[in-house]
Formats: sequence, structure tokens, C-alpha cells
Amino acid sequence: MITNLARGLAALSLALVPLATTTPAAHARAAEPTVLPIGVAVSALPVGAESRDGYTRTAFKHWNSGANPSDGCNTRNEVLIAEAVTAPAVGAKCALSGGSWWSYYDEQTVTAAGSLDIDHMVPLAEAWDSGASNWDTKRREAYANDLGQASSLVAVTARTNRSKADQDPAEWLPPAAGALCRYASEWTATKLRWGLTVDTFEQDRLLDLAAGCGGTTVTYTPAP
Repeated sequence: MITNLARGLAALSLALVPLATTTPAAHARAAEPTVLPIGVAVSALPVGAESRDGYTRTAFKHWNSGANPSDGCNTRNEVLIAEAVTAPAVGAKCALSGGSWWSYYDEQTVTAAGSLDIDHMVPLAEAWDSGASNWDTKRREAYANDLGQASSLVAVTARTNRSKADQDPAEWLPPAAGALCRYASEWTATKLRWGLTVDTFEQDRLLDLAAGCGGTTVTYTPAP
């Protein structure tokens, strides 16, 4: 079982690790996040052509055993536990009961975990198009189960997640007007975290959104 604090540990920890003993993973945990105004962050995204050649969803193993394999909770359930507004009871084999969640895409309160999907902020197919096709299997699994940055995975109503499917912001945006700035920020943060590209239509839409989101920032740390 994890908390919002545990999910953000890799991004927010300020612990100092001696150079002699620092591993790449420890470096990632110690890194301070980068915080940028949304317009600056969008402009920092690399632009590239996209290709879905060779994509298959099974190239991204999910859900795996999560941050703590011994607790019986897979990544899906760890996100649900972390994002709950009212904490669910956690039973044997991480069965969840009770609890409530806020689906920010459509501004709905949900009281049944089974009615929620865990959305990959940047869908797996879009990630493939944007650079993940060049990754090895281990990195794609890490992407698909990313608990190191809270914006990478989000619990939302199944209806909105399936409406979104594998579309980028040029093709789909959350139906709730109040969700747009957060969504644009979290999409941008995920692409920056994983070094993914944007196409020109996607970039234009993100810049349009950023223009109307004054005061919004994008917070990310590069994935280890």
C-alpha cells in the first residue's frame, strides 16, 4: 500500500547520497523536480514525426506487482489507494472495498473501484509513436507502471478513459472545462519525464491550452 507521498518520493526526495555509493536509481530519488511555466515546458518538448509501425499493447507489461511486491497490490490498486479521497478497506490479496475517488476528467465522484480505469496520461500507443518504440522491454514496463510521478497514472471514470483511448490533446481533451489546464500540464510533464516527442498538431494544441492557463506550472523529473 502506498500514499501520495510514496508515489512522489522519486520526484520529491531531497536526500543527499554520497557519490561513492550513489546508484542511478538513488540519483533519481535524490533529484529535485524541475518546475516550469506551462508555456515554457510545452516549448521544451522535442518535435518529431510519429509512427505506430510495429506497435502492440503487449509490448508494455502491465499491471506489475507495483512498488511493494510483498503487499499483494499491483500497480492498478496502488494508484487507487494513493488517489482515494476516502480510503478504501484493503483486504486479502489487496481486494478493495468502500472508498471514494474524484475523476477529474469529468468531475465525477466515484464510489466503486471497479468503475474506474487507471489511465496512462500519455497512452501506451502514443508513447510508442513518440519514442518508446526504441526502448527495451524493461523500460517500457517501467513506463506502463510509473509510480514515480503522480501525474503519469490517474484514476478516472472508465467512460472518459475509453473515450480518450490512444488520442493526444489535438484529438481529445477532458470534457470538464476545469480539467484542461491540469490535463495539459500533466500530459506535458509525462512527455518531458520520459523524453517523448510531440507532433506539430499536438504541440499547437498544447500551446493554445497553455495560452489560457496562466499561472499553471509543469513539474517533472526525468525517469531513471
